[in-house]
Amino acid sequence: MSGLDRFAERFPGPRRIRRGATLTLVFASVLVTGAATGSWSDAADDGRNEPPPSVRSDALAVPEGDADTADEAADAAAEAMADGKSGKDAAEEAVSRSGDRWGSVYSPGEFQEFEKALDGAYTGVGLWARRAADGHIEVSKVQQDGPAERAGIREGDRLRSIDGKHVKGRPVTEVLSLLRGGRAGTPVVLGLERGTRAWREKLHRARLSTDSVRVTEASDGAVVIKVDAFTKGSGEAVRTAVREAPEGAGILLDLRGNSGGLVSEAVTATSALVDGGLVATYDVRGEQKALHAERGGDTDRPVVALVDGGTMSAAELLTGALQDRGRAVVVGSRTFGKGSVQMPSRLPDGSVAELTVGHYRTPSGRAVDGRGITPDLEAEDGAEKRAETVLTGLGPPS
Repeated sequence: MSGLDRFAERFPGPRRIRRGATLTLVFASVLVTGAATGSWSDAADDGRNEPPPSVRSDALAVPEGDADTADEAADAAAEAMADGKSGKDAAEEAVSRSGDRWGSVYSPGEFQEFEKALDGAYTGVGLWARRAADGHIEVSKVQQDGPAERAGIREGDRLRSIDGKHVKGRPVTEVLSLLRGGRAGTPVVLGLERGTRAWREKLHRARLSTDSVRVTEASDGAVVIKVDAFTKGSGEAVRTAVREAPEGAGILLDLRGNSGGLVSEAVTATSALVDGGLVATYDVRGEQKALHAERGGDTDRPVVALVDGGTMSAAELLTGALQDRGRAVVVGSRTFGKGSVQMPSRLPDGSVAELTVGHYRTPSGRAVDGRGITPDLEAEDGAEKRAETVLTGLGPPS
């Protein structure tokens, strides 16, 4: 999960800015067009927990839990700048050597664009992507009416290169940076593969919006709430959809392909379906903290959460909370398994490094990172139909 809630351009120094430290849970992967990875905002609180610190323009901090790597990245950037080289490239090499799977380095421009994405708008080509076990980058979703869809790119296509740069094995965050690249209207050439076919596609980036929550009605009258990412306002949109659902209607919460987003929005979404209580615990530098839902959520309607291997981070946090607390039956396939706590630091050249410092757990204490969440009922083909059947079997609220 990535804590890029409100970064501005005022950062006081390259490192060891500990006061007002910003916690980030970087939810990898990723709307590769620039939409959410994930971040803290003003979290829901029932009065028993400290809200996670929000990211402010004066609150960028070096992650003390991995101070050595932070120092190495800052030193590498400074030395490269002194030699007239790229500080960002040098910092990326230092982070790569550290073995931090989710560590990332952003240029100031990339970081600024990333922040805008959390507000539900971004510049890109309309692709979500994930890295497969063999290192290949796969298209996990294509945004309707975006440049990629208009070019005929489909879910499942392999992304081989971006502007001639091979992407196999690269962190998804780096792929994200290459795809976003420039302003709306700038060109980008993608190397793609589908089965035995390999081709190149020239697209032009566009300013796109993410309608991250869509509400529809299933044939049996259940309310289907599809959440693509937890961008700003999505949690309240879920709460409104639950509140306005017809009397007696069950809720099918579709989190397939949800790449994560703002943690506070996931907590708000959880609050729509529980009456307060624990959502997750997390640790930073060994210090344990907790997230709690607001009171007053709907606890009567039957709920089924639909997940798959593209369900990540903030979406896994929500899924784990509903499953552990017996509030939803989880249907689908094992989720991605991304629950690393990270913190950002400003480097001497103005770029930003994010380094892992801890992990979060579900209410029962289950670790998510590297494991994912196992559904109560595993289903791949026809998963949505199975979910609707399960929801019907749960019956109307008593």
